[in-house]
Amino acid sequence: MNRIGAGDLAVFPLALGASAFGWTSDESMSVQVLDAYAAAGGNFIDTADSYSAWVPGHSGGEAEAIVGRWMTARGNRDRVVVGTKVGRHPRFPGLSAAAVRAAADASLRRLRTDRIDICYAHADDRSVPIEETAEAFDALVRAGKVRRLGVSHYSAERIREWMRVARAGGLTPPAVMQPQYGLVRRDAGEQDLVAVAAAENLSVVPYFTSSSGFLTGQYRPEPALDGVSRPAGSAYFSHNGLWALDALETIAFARGVRPATVALAWVRTRPGVVAPIVNARTAQHLAGVLEAAALELSEDERAVLDEISVRVLD
Repeated sequence: MNRIGAGDLAVFPLALGASAFGWTSDESMSVQVLDAYAAAGGNFIDTADSYSAWVPGHSGGEAEAIVGRWMTARGNRDRVVVGTKVGRHPRFPGLSAAAVRAAADASLRRLRTDRIDICYAHADDRSVPIEETAEAFDALVRAGKVRRLGVSHYSAERIREWMRVARAGGLTPPAVMQPQYGLVRRDAGEQDLVAVAAAENLSVVPYFTSSSGFLTGQYRPEPALDGVSRPAGSAYFSHNGLWALDALETIAFARGVRPATVALAWVRTRPGVVAPIVNARTAQHLAGVLEAAALELSEDERAVLDEISVRVLD
């Protein structure tokens, strides 16, 4: 188990993402995934109040509701660390004090719980003064509705600003950062995020670690009927991207695991990372993903993957 910051939240080294719950995974399939994750020792579930508002006929919060019903049926709320995000629900958009308060209360009802372990600002809202947002999230902590705060889709500059406001006003600061991050999912602003995470002792819970399925190894460029290749994750089919996949598959073959398992094991070694978020549509898919929780890479393997990750930034 890894710890969130210096607190008492201990989490499994892989977080289970719930974005597919109620969407590509119906409730029965979602419960099977949740049961399989818990049976493997998993206890860290990541969801959002907007999952899955994009599906026709959905209103948002469907994934939270499935997680809430599952925890109630299993009687395991005290053994589960639940992280959810507010700010993108169609009924409560943005990060004004009123929206944050209403969104959090709605999440609590759907999750059938009296507290959210980690509540994230789902995306920066520059239309609202950061002082107002920081005070709204602090109020949730003071009311006992939230245990830890997090930020998702925030720049390093804006995280520093929130921290400055929190210190100046005696407010609860964020303890968790949720960036996009993977072996080939990197950008120039990453180093600044790594620096702020280290400086502020932020736990890093990255998502999008398989890069649109590219690192699963199941997609290769194939000509479409019109002569244009459009596989999933096609944005990564550069010279460096394909070189990275070849190297990843070599290590995976030698270890007897899938390429995505190796990529996840590497992400687990990155500075500040406590639990990469993994998604699985079925319990069978989850079984392969969970191998990354115990896979320890050798120094030589890590060196190869470190080089790959640096070249992707070139």
